[in-house]
Amino acid sequence: MSDLIRVPADEWEQMKVPLLDMKAELAPLRAEIDAAIARVLDGGRFILGPEVDAFERELAPVAGAAHAIGVSSGTDALLVSLMALGIGPGDEVVTTPLSFFATAGCIVRLGARPVFADIEAASFNLDPVRAAAVCTDRTRAIITAHLYGRPATVPSVADLPVVEDAAQSIGAAPLTGTCACLSFFPTKNLGGCGDGGAVVTNAGDLADALRMLRQHGARPKYYHARIGGNFRIDSLQAAVLRVKLPHLKAWNCARRANADRYRALFATAHVPPELRLPEDAPGHVYNQFVIRAPRRDRLRDHLAAAGTSTEIYYPQPLHLQKCFAELGYGQGAFPEAERAANEVLALPVYPSLLAEQQAYVVERIAAFYSA
Repeated sequence: MSDLIRVPADEWEQMKVPLLDMKAELAPLRAEIDAAIARVLDGGRFILGPEVDAFERELAPVAGAAHAIGVSSGTDALLVSLMALGIGPGDEVVTTPLSFFATAGCIVRLGARPVFADIEAASFNLDPVRAAAVCTDRTRAIITAHLYGRPATVPSVADLPVVEDAAQSIGAAPLTGTCACLSFFPTKNLGGCGDGGAVVTNAGDLADALRMLRQHGARPKYYHARIGGNFRIDSLQAAVLRVKLPHLKAWNCARRANADRYRALFATAHVPPELRLPEDAPGHVYNQFVIRAPRRDRLRDHLAAAGTSTEIYYPQPLHLQKCFAELGYGQGAFPEAERAANEVLALPVYPSLLAEQQAYVVERIAAFYSA
């Protein structure tokens, strides 16, 4: 298979490869995390307070922005960003049909209409040219997602704010749009011990609005200038994330190294030419290592039987979701997104993944196609 890694044949059937090993990530930091949690418990400030303030100060430069506003989840980061930009009924927001549901769901929750444009085949990200082409005089914003950790080319349309869905791409590239929305869901490159998120921006007035909106639009307390929501990040999550944040750069480097190793292994494996690996790109942080696989579903079953966990991000594009049927899109509307949904398969790529495990995954994929 490959001279890079040699594993005795009798060990193949014993190997297990999870999609993510969170215990391995937390183990070396456990004492620091326990101390951070104890610090919050002893301090008695569980909502906002000094831990959140410190985390926001430390996060902003890592995200390449002037301001960071901690919120309750990546979904709420998208929602409160659109609220701060004044998106509402009758407005249109252009976005991608291949992303996590929240990317489009938040638009509809505010009474606005998502307008989809197809993706780039190579990057899986929103095609900026196609996005610009569907903008109208009703378009009030664009949401582009840096899918799988690869930075997208941010669309540029005069006077239109761009919200970057950076849930999967923290540390990949500095902010270039109006704001970027981060997720600290445990599986992300910087994951908490529960839900959490943030919005980063270079605009002081937008940051001020976001801070107000995350507390029901109140300033001062009990006096509400706008209708916001309860979008605050927990102090406990902020404390845990402060412990993990200094390790983000090394973890992202490990993910890139694992992606490089996959490429080297696949280069000498007997797989069909139709199996395509993700293109590398500057800044790619590989929240997922996503291949395009012929007979994808059967391959996934084969890998599961061999002890290897995989995932499909995402099996149905957003424009074909039942809840968006009233938008009027049908099969064939966005062929690149639909083709990707039928072919993509995410392989394990987490930082502590062993070289032997990667060799096993590639060997099992080669065995499937040789059969």
